[in-house]
Amino acid sequence: MKALRKYDIDIFNLNNGVHDYEYEIDSSFFESFEDSYIQKGNLKVKLALNKSETLLQSSFNIEGVVELICDRSLETFDYEINTNNNLIFKYGQEYIELTDEIITIPQNAQKINVAQYIYEFIGLAVPMKKLHPKFKTEEDEFEEADSILIYSTGGQEQEEENKETDPRWDILNKLKKE
Repeated sequence: MKALRKYDIDIFNLNNGVHDYEYEIDSSFFESFEDSYIQKGNLKVKLALNKSETLLQSSFNIEGVVELICDRSLETFDYEINTNNNLIFKYGQEYIELTDEIITIPQNAQKINVAQYIYEFIGLAVPMKKLHPKFKTEEDEFEEADSILIYSTGGQEQEEENKETDPRWDILNKLKKE
């Protein structure tokens, strides 16, 4: 896509060493991705790319705000993003994603496009459960109630032994006790 070409980095002509890039992310960036769950945002990306003979080490620092839709009330709200992510591009035979942080690129690659990686890092910084800040205190109360542990002594084990079991399981229970 044409809109994402500004995220191309010409790695073929780069000298070894650290190179810094800055990108402004706005709504047009998210429109470039099909079925994007983020529609609006205003973020700054600082990318430090360290090139050596065998690999490229990249460090992404992303800060800003995205607009999300609350899962409970369907209201829009601004969510602050502040994330740091690292990627390593190793030279190899073909394009292969070895792990989440290590990607093999062809030895003769002329450029890399970092738009997809930026989009994924922003997506990873967004919580699974998107709640408007006005529901945050209410949610904290539910989490505290769920985290209360109740300790009991005895009783439960004896009840389990006294319960009648399905005769089909008796043979396996005998093996288990041996």
